[in-house]
Amino acid sequence: MQQKANTAKDAQTTEQILNLPVEQIRPFDNHPFQVNDDDELMQQTIDSIMQVGVLNPVIVRPMEDGGYQMVSGHRRLRACELAGIATIPAIARELNDYEAVHLMVDSNIQRENILPSERAKAYRMKMDALKHQGKAAEQTSSQIGTKLRTDEQIAREVGSSRNQVQRFIRLTELLPELLDMVDRKEIAFSPAVELSYLKEEEQRLFLEAMDYSQATPSLSQAQRIKKLSQQGACTQDAMFSIMSEEKKSDMDKLTIKQDVLRKYFPKSYTPLQMQQTIIKLLEQWQKRRQRENSR
Repeated sequence: MQQKANTAKDAQTTEQILNLPVEQIRPFDNHPFQVNDDDELMQQTIDSIMQVGVLNPVIVRPMEDGGYQMVSGHRRLRACELAGIATIPAIARELNDYEAVHLMVDSNIQRENILPSERAKAYRMKMDALKHQGKAAEQTSSQIGTKLRTDEQIAREVGSSRNQVQRFIRLTELLPELLDMVDRKEIAFSPAVELSYLKEEEQRLFLEAMDYSQATPSLSQAQRIKKLSQQGACTQDAMFSIMSEEKKSDMDKLTIKQDVLRKYFPKSYTPLQMQQTIIKLLEQWQKRRQRENSR
């Protein structure tokens, strides 16, 4: 046991911080976390690097064919590229594929403002890595012990429940178009999980049903559509019928189509300007009525 601890300690002390050319570092395959050039956080990172440099080295792993693969630090690397900085401090660590996935996910998953699609893909990558790692261990060891389910292990590591991890992983079964709608909060999380059980063609038909009805699914609607799929009765007409239902939350709403209002406003007016003008006119109308009633 002491020998193993010393080996780990020696490995840590032999790690060096290298100053690597950014062009020698390739991104992590299927990296699930988005790196946006034009968001505020990216600009803050660029400004910080321009002022004081990269304070925390990125972590990379050397590749057999030369160069390095980014494991942790994609945003810092991209900020250097955008700032025109040619090199970046990096720790080169020997990692197998499974270890690299774990480190990549763990170093990003606790970030604030993670999109549902990012969390879903990260959990899926970690689960696949754990499963492959488990199979490899079984082939090289005859020991029999109590093993955690992969989803339960992920839940413990990220501080969530096994059920919630499973639900996020289900989102990876959605079409990219539907997953984007979840990120944009056009489809709520729970209905999206139910829709993930639809076959690919059924999901495409569902997109048409949403467009036809100009409505997003409630949890009840998504559950009924999922049940139709399980029964082999998830037709386009059936989905149109469900999505065209008037929801309780919509019964108190008054909707006026934009093309009805557009003729009363200049072409240059945005929907927000139209709304503000309508509110002002209604306020004036209300005051006029109050004056008339007080006479």
